Amino acid sequence: MIVEVLVPQLPESVSEATLVSWKKKVGEAVARDENLIDLETDKVVLEIPAQQAGVLVEIVEQDGATVGSLQVIAKIDTTAVAQAAPAAVAAAPVVQAAAPAASAPAAAGTVGMPAAKKLAADAGVNLADVAGTGRDGRVLKEDVQNHLSKPSVAAAAPVATPTGDRPEQRVPMSRLRARVAERLIESQQTNAILTTFNEVNMKPVMDLRNKYKEKFEKEHGVKLGFMGFFVKAVVAALKKYPIINASVDGKDIVYHGYFDIGVAVGSPRGLVVPIIRNADQLSLADIEKTIADFGKRAQEGKLGVEELTGGTYTISNGGTFGSMMSTPIINPPQSAILGMHATKERAMVVNGQIVALPMMYLAQSYDHRIIDGREAVLALVAIKDAIEDPTRLLLDL
Repeated sequence: MIVEVLVPQLPESVSEATLVSWKKKVGEAVARDENLIDLETDKVVLEIPAQQAGVLVEIVEQDGATVGSLQVIAKIDTTAVAQAAPAAVAAAPVVQAAAPAASAPAAAGTVGMPAAKKLAADAGVNLADVAGTGRDGRVLKEDVQNHLSKPSVAAAAPVATPTGDRPEQRVPMSRLRARVAERLIESQQTNAILTTFNEVNMKPVMDLRNKYKEKFEKEHGVKLGFMGFFVKAVVAALKKYPIINASVDGKDIVYHGYFDIGVAVGSPRGLVVPIIRNADQLSLADIEKTIADFGKRAQEGKLGVEELTGGTYTISNGGTFGSMMSTPIINPPQSAILGMHATKERAMVVNGQIVALPMMYLAQSYDHRIIDGREAVLALVAIKDAIEDPTRLLLDL
């Protein structure tokens, strides 16, 4: 019986995706639930497994093809027996061997993302020579760029557009990067963005964390970080000022009676924002476990589309990379975003005395179409106050 391999149903927010690299050839046996190919969307990379065991008898859509929901991309014969690959497939290496040196093929087993393959081909780099940092050792565009930046490689490898001593390279954006660009432009053009700033004394949270971090990790199996406190503080502020948690829909204001907090995390494909659903109903330990899980799976490329969709408010921590101050851009259709920054000791006046305190700058960008400056400032102050008195925050006082 012939079984069609279909693209899974994509969320409404994802209209199309790109096939990355087939893991099986025509004529090869496949096991049930074995991953056949990766599917790259503008949010995540998904696996398309075989629904039944059999033999892959036809590949309808090749690597790099743009596909939509429920589109047929291959066919499996559940009654066939695996046999040698067709002559046309077996002859493929001969054709590649005759190709120009500038597009040297990768060694067997080396898998590269489409953008990485193109950049490597244009630069005359063999993917087998590039260390992949993606999931399962996949070579990413950034890996090729880092490889080319090495003096020995840069001196020997040609570039896409040779221009004397001022070389240039032209590579296509990944789906994720292109979508991020679109959303940033959309946010800037649609929202009336303003940003309010404040500073927070991190010493109370740092003292509490230092006191209980070992017991916390032993009890809950996860490290006690700072982001959990900020998620709790944000939820407390959003409860006091519901307009910060609202969004614009045409000429309507939609007040959300739930608190889905997006936390920006880095991944090999760029910045992604998984959502902590119903954050108000979670303990500090549950929040820290969720964040740790997001971070791990973001590096492995295993976050699901549904985990990156929605959200009522976002927290971005530029301080992880050393940022002292920034103006974060709102993630549509949300109406506000919090930017955290690096904690540095600064001279502060306390009760008439100058003391050194670990201080962090906070920045909250907001959509002035529905949020007035008063609510924006008071909400940020509420976040500040909660962080500076974490005991009250954890006791819900």
